[in-house]
Amino acid sequence: MIDYFTSLSGLFFSEQNQLLLMFISAFVSSTILPGNSEVIFSTLIAKQTLNDSLSQPFALFLSASIGNSLGSLTTYAMARFLPEPKFKTASKTSQWAIAFSQRYGVWTLLFSWLPVVGDVLCGVAGWLRLNIWQSVLFIALGKATRYAVLWWSVATFLG
Repeated sequence: MIDYFTSLSGLFFSEQNQLLLMFISAFVSSTILPGNSEVIFSTLIAKQTLNDSLSQPFALFLSASIGNSLGSLTTYAMARFLPEPKFKTASKTSQWAIAFSQRYGVWTLLFSWLPVVGDVLCGVAGWLRLNIWQSVLFIALGKATRYAVLWWSVATFLG
């Protein structure tokens, strides 16, 4: 039994599987499930920065950004299956929130990187049937910005 756990942990933490681990962690973190992609990204990017490797950190950045974006797009897609919002049956507060989201539209998805709130924004975008291609663009920009700031922070800290 111990051998099983040793080989399982080796699968996720081996050098060859770091990009896969980062992708899965980022994907899960951007759905409604809890995740810790920032911790994993910061740890792996710090290791790569200390090793003075230039190609691996960029691959890690791409893996995290793509995984996180695809997770948010999964939330967007699931929300599209919900019935369209009806203004007549919604409360005044709900009517205002829906109108606000419709007014600013996909621009709100630039904040999709925010913890908890970002997941809701992606779901609301799908529920309101915002343009899929614009949503993809703004979600990807928001998520890439998140990991770029983390990368810069770790690189600055490690000096």
